[in-house]
Amino acid sequence: MANEYEVIIIGGGPAGLSAGLYTSRARLRSLLIERGPLGGQITNAELVENYPGFPQGISGLELGQLMHQQATRYGLETLQAEATGLELQGEKRVVITTKGKFTARAVIIASGSERRKLGIAGEEEFTGRGVSYCATCDGPFFKDRTIAVVGGGNAAITEALHLVKFASRVKVIHRRNELRATRILQEKALAEPKIEFLWDTEVEGIEGKDKVKRLSLSNVITREKSTLDVAGVFVAIGLKPNTDYLKGVLPIDKAGYIVTNERMETPVAGIFAAGDVRLNSARQAITAAGDGATAAVYAEKFLSK
Repeated sequence: MANEYEVIIIGGGPAGLSAGLYTSRARLRSLLIERGPLGGQITNAELVENYPGFPQGISGLELGQLMHQQATRYGLETLQAEATGLELQGEKRVVITTKGKFTARAVIIASGSERRKLGIAGEEEFTGRGVSYCATCDGPFFKDRTIAVVGGGNAAITEALHLVKFASRVKVIHRRNELRATRILQEKALAEPKIEFLWDTEVEGIEGKDKVKRLSLSNVITREKSTLDVAGVFVAIGLKPNTDYLKGVLPIDKAGYIVTNERMETPVAGIFAAGDVRLNSARQAITAAGDGATAAVYAEKFLSK
């Protein structure tokens, strides 16, 4: 039947595309479902320098496109839709999407993660009007302006380093007194004259009229209040796994991550998980790709039983 497959893959990032490459090369009828751009979060990266095979680096968008081309070359089908649920019907696993239901005996969940929000006053109101979660997407709108980046990990520092190409000043606001980013990113950021750090500080509110005008800040140690005039704020405080649609079907930890073994198997037979949705994932494109390949290999073994 048209909506029946041997393997369904949910998510089109490095994990999902690698899984699709392996299952389609194994001549398993495979469908990959992705709600956003194929390539996932990596498409937002201006330059990926740590993926093997590209010594000069490669843009995240291009890397995602190449992965997609390679997987579909072997017959992988793709569907632009959002997975909203998963049902177990005997040996069949039914994936519910915004474009209908699709069934398979094996499902590989690689739905990735999305940026966490601050959850403060003004954030929702000014999203798209000065509040952003993607420097690559929105950086050019802030040419010669002062902007802020919230966070201290790899994502935040990568955003800040990209934004200095456009902004006159980039204020990195971090609630700790040291960065969590890798050493090489820290070295680049600390050496960049356009970047200024506001340590031990958190954002309590975002203010403005039609667009963002200022941030309300608080020192986490002294509780001293202050304001910071900015034209925009980029939020990069971590990731939230896209697993809400799986609650009640799979064991998920308190943070929303799926528990798997080393074969990417979940406790539910025929359901595998790979990449950022998996507990203890390294959250790197290369490890996500490895997870996807592993899940596909063991999905094939499962189907051959």
